[in-house]
Amino acid sequence: MTKPAPPESPFNNSPLQEPGLSSEIPETLDSQESVSGFLPVLRNFNFLTLWSGQVFSQLADKVYLVLMIALISSRFQAADQSISGWVSAIMIAFTIPAILFGSVAGILVGRTAKQPVLVITNVLRGALVLAIPFLLGWVGQAESVGGLPLGFYLLLVITFLVSTLTQFFAPAEQAILPLVVENRYLLSANSLYTTTMMAAAIVGFAIGEQVLDWADAWAQGFAGINSGKSLAVGISYIVAGGLILLMRVKETEDDTAQQTKNIWADIRDGLSYLQNNLAVRGALIQLVVLFSVFAALAVLAVRIAEVIPALQTDQFGLLLSAGSVGLGLGALFVGQFAQSLPRAQLASVGTVGMATSLAVLSVFTTQLWVAIASIAFFGLFSALLGIPAQTTIQEETPPQMRGKVFGLQNNAVNIALSLPLALAGIAEQFVGLQLTLLGLASLIILGNISTWYFSRST
Repeated sequence: MTKPAPPESPFNNSPLQEPGLSSEIPETLDSQESVSGFLPVLRNFNFLTLWSGQVFSQLADKVYLVLMIALISSRFQAADQSISGWVSAIMIAFTIPAILFGSVAGILVGRTAKQPVLVITNVLRGALVLAIPFLLGWVGQAESVGGLPLGFYLLLVITFLVSTLTQFFAPAEQAILPLVVENRYLLSANSLYTTTMMAAAIVGFAIGEQVLDWADAWAQGFAGINSGKSLAVGISYIVAGGLILLMRVKETEDDTAQQTKNIWADIRDGLSYLQNNLAVRGALIQLVVLFSVFAALAVLAVRIAEVIPALQTDQFGLLLSAGSVGLGLGALFVGQFAQSLPRAQLASVGTVGMATSLAVLSVFTTQLWVAIASIAFFGLFSALLGIPAQTTIQEETPPQMRGKVFGLQNNAVNIALSLPLALAGIAEQFVGLQLTLLGLASLIILGNISTWYFSRST
């Protein structure tokens, strides 16, 4: 008996058939294979090299801040001085490019091949970090300018440049993923990416200082140099670029009309696309709300640690780690089991779960284990909302629009991450911690309702 052919799915189109990608890329997956789990994407050589590069790049990103803190404390901070002001300046230098250049970088990335952008941005970031010891040695004990050492200004400039390069890296990474992974496997691929990001955050912030100390000791003992910390971070970026270079992706420039437009026209095209594509617009709203709440919770974690009797204020990282673990577990669940579940159902469960977790946290704020569990469940349920939303944007956006859309997404998310850093603390001072947490829960519910409304608007 002849086996009947499986029904066609709107997500069965292979990226090998999309414009802009050469047919020379080898097909590594059987078209009849089950679409569940992580095995299909892990058998894809192009994805495996891209993902491996992401591991090193994400670790370098997370340890970079630890490196800056180590350099400030060893070179610039006085014994009776708080380090918070120095670190805040570094964070501002890292945030400004994200707000200024997010959309423009996405437009420019959309006009060129994505693989070279990923390689070059990683290598340049690595070179900037490797240059730090030489530049600090060059300025030496130069006189301060405006009350700050000249060496600290160098760290601000390098941080600004590293962040600027990251604005090009991020949309290129999002745009290349649908070119190397079939649409039906994007949910699993995004789940692995999210899991890697959370693992890198835990490793980077939890043991980043110890890793840099090991690197310093190794560099001193093996090569007799005192710049092991910068060496470890810089080499991680360069290794990431080298791994991505192994990908066998050949893109062609088919939309030559795009080359004649100016950047602002491309931004208008991207905004027009978001206005007309209800699914992508709704997914973007979900991501903006999600990242806003994440950023606010990160700020409030310091206050929560302060009111928990069993914690010291500077142990707030334990609470953030719980959220990262929950998000990682949620990402694993989504990638392994959620391909056949409706996206709307996942978003609804994620929304209710996050809002409930924050409501429980607002009631039991002073209870250590309840607070840890609530934040962990918040992270887990956020994966059910965020990963399908990101996957929807990748699935629904055509190749010629990816740079424009991912650039606008990058810009919107960066603003969503930045504003709550100031607003959450102010809200907590005026209305208290409990009402602020309940307000965040309400914001999540309203965000899901607005997404549902806009997805049905014309």
